[in-house]
Amino acid sequence: MTATDLSHIPAPAVPRERVAFTLSAMAAVLWGSNFEATRIALQGLPPWTAASARFVIAAAAILVWMLIVERTGWRALRRNAPAFAVLGILGVAGFNASLFLGMRTSSPVTAALILGTVPLTTNLLDALFSLRWPNRIALLGMAISLAGIALTVGAFSGARVAPGDPVIFAGSIAWAIYTIGCRRWVREASPLATSTWTMVFGALALVGAAFAFEAPVAAVAASSAPAWGAVVWMALAGSVLTYLFWQEGIAVRGPAATSVLLNLVPVAALVFAMMLGRRPDATQVAGMAIAIFGVLLASGRLRRPRVCRRHDAAAPAADDTASHVPMVLKPAWRTNQPFSASPVSGWVTPGPVNKRGH
Repeated sequence: MTATDLSHIPAPAVPRERVAFTLSAMAAVLWGSNFEATRIALQGLPPWTAASARFVIAAAAILVWMLIVERTGWRALRRNAPAFAVLGILGVAGFNASLFLGMRTSSPVTAALILGTVPLTTNLLDALFSLRWPNRIALLGMAISLAGIALTVGAFSGARVAPGDPVIFAGSIAWAIYTIGCRRWVREASPLATSTWTMVFGALALVGAAFAFEAPVAAVAASSAPAWGAVVWMALAGSVLTYLFWQEGIAVRGPAATSVLLNLVPVAALVFAMMLGRRPDATQVAGMAIAIFGVLLASGRLRRPRVCRRHDAAAPAADDTASHVPMVLKPAWRTNQPFSASPVSGWVTPGPVNKRGH
């Protein structure tokens, strides 16, 4: 091979699982910012109008992005229109309407704490559908992270149950079903197409509800600049980026493993509250550390990595060759492969095994 003949040199391997983990964690942090942004938006807009404005902007932005990077989104819509409609109503309209309605009486950090129950709900529902139970380490990590969350927000939330707390909890159930349904009910659709069409259907449902229960045109005309700034932030950073990042996590790591990272949301919510003037005490800082440790434990990030050793033979065996072939990362939202579940890890990976994604 000459010095200029580089065509046969394989591209460096990219650990796709690590990238998916990082993107999912970033989505959780951005979601954590939504609670304070929701509080600001509700100071200038009624709840249904604020939620619908957020997702009209988000749906338009993500639809344009899908049309730029993908050409198969319309085919995915034809195959999955009923599933997209149900998931959009549950995971976009239902979840966010519950959040905006509940936040009228609940605090941002309390709302984040309630959403800390989503990993447990998702894992239990996924175990029920899959007829398998999460391993003990995962259950232990989830319990530790929930304990850390409770410790973190205890000084802010108190013991009183606000009227909006059960409403937010109902939204967390809707989100758990959405997380599982994206893998089980959607067939032959990329995560980008799934995010786009569920967001479009969710936005349509929210707009209909806004006109049914409020006067959105008058409310938008009378809205303040801070409220609109919060809505735009939630639409672009807290919706478009988070949904894309979250779908990448589901596609690579599966709904159960990905949902554990939602335990970072309350910690992020507390950090954003600190940025707006509130300072944590030592107990809350300890709770943050415990919650993060639990997330890492439950998601398998604290396990010792497996090391592939080369054989001394001149030519590797056929089954060993595949383990040394580097993988070039292609984001899941830009693939158009069907999803299949690994029977060993439970993660969802692109592959032709099962066209219905079960």
